[in-house]
Amino acid sequence: MKISELQANQLTDVQKTDFIFRNIKQDHKKGDVIFVPGSSKAVEYRLPKAVELFQAGKAKKVLFSGGVTWQGQQLTEAELLKKEAMRMGVPEEAILVENMSLHTKENVLASLLVLDREFDLHNIKRVLVVTTYIQMLRIYLSFKTYMPSWIEYSLYPVNDRTAREDNWFLTPYGRLRVETEVEKIIRYVNEGILIDEEVKISDG
Repeated sequence: MKISELQANQLTDVQKTDFIFRNIKQDHKKGDVIFVPGSSKAVEYRLPKAVELFQAGKAKKVLFSGGVTWQGQQLTEAELLKKEAMRMGVPEEAILVENMSLHTKENVLASLLVLDREFDLHNIKRVLVVTTYIQMLRIYLSFKTYMPSWIEYSLYPVNDRTAREDNWFLTPYGRLRVETEVEKIIRYVNEGILIDEEVKISDG
């Protein structure tokens, strides 16, 4: 079924789970760069997986993206991720930083120039994307919409505490996060902001 054919307010909890958590293809391939979008909890949830992939030789560069400065911090999301990645053993010369973007679409758009300056875009064959499960489908669709068509993606989702496949429906906050994400993706597709794609959704 196409995303554009879905109506967020008619999906069951099972179908919402399918949509957000079970349409992520994981192939564990190597790539040219590990991409990590920032968030208030990116250091806690996303960074460890990115460092693990780098140390395992999955890619030779890591790109941290995010220009938001969260309360209590002086560094942007990307700069904070860089600082902590270096503390965890990633050499500075392996780290790229994009610190202008303020949301997911801008994470992708603003990273185009960084990637082009580092690699020349025509040389990039595969990007490894590290983010939480709840954001993964939207950022993957953003890449598919705005990045060159020859680039392929390997998705490396990580869990957070409140919006996991097995617990999002147990708390009002978890439910709000998932239902907002479902609605947002469907709306963006219908508005032409994101590419329309086939997704697997159970009967209910």
